[in-house]
Amino acid sequence: MKYEHASDLQERMENIVRTLGMSHIDVARVKCFRSFGSSTKRTIARCHTIGKLMQKAMDVKAHYTIEFLERFERMSKAEQDKVIIHELMHIPKTFGGGFRQHDYVCEDNVELLHKQFMSLTSQDSRSLPRWFT
Repeated sequence: MKYEHASDLQERMENIVRTLGMSHIDVARVKCFRSFGSSTKRTIARCHTIGKLMQKAMDVKAHYTIEFLERFERMSKAEQDKVIIHELMHIPKTFGGGFRQHDYVCEDNVELLHKQFMSLTSQDSRSLPRWFT
C-alpha cells in the first residue's frame, strides 16, 4: 500500500464540515489521504482513528484519518461529496476516538445531509435536519 496526503480532499472535507456546521469535528485533527494498491473491491473510503488506550499511552488527543481508495477517483463530484459526508458522519460528537456505526451512518442520513450541503452551497439557508443536532 502507498499513501499520500490529499490536500485537495482535505480542503473539500473542511468545506463540508464548515458548510454543514459540524462543529464537533476539529479539522486540525482530521487528515485526508489517498491510498494506492488495496486489494479490496468494494471499499471506497475508510475512517481510521487511534484507540483510547493508545491515546492515553501516547498522551495525545483523538485524531482521525480519512483514507480514499483509488475507486473514489472514478466517481462524480456529487458522489464523492456523499462519500466524504459518510466518512465524517462516522466521527462522533465526542470526537474522542470512537466511531458512529452504520445504524446512524446510513444512505438515508447521508442523502439528507448531502441535500442540505447542496442547498447551502447554493445560498439556500434552510436549517440542518433536526436529527443531526
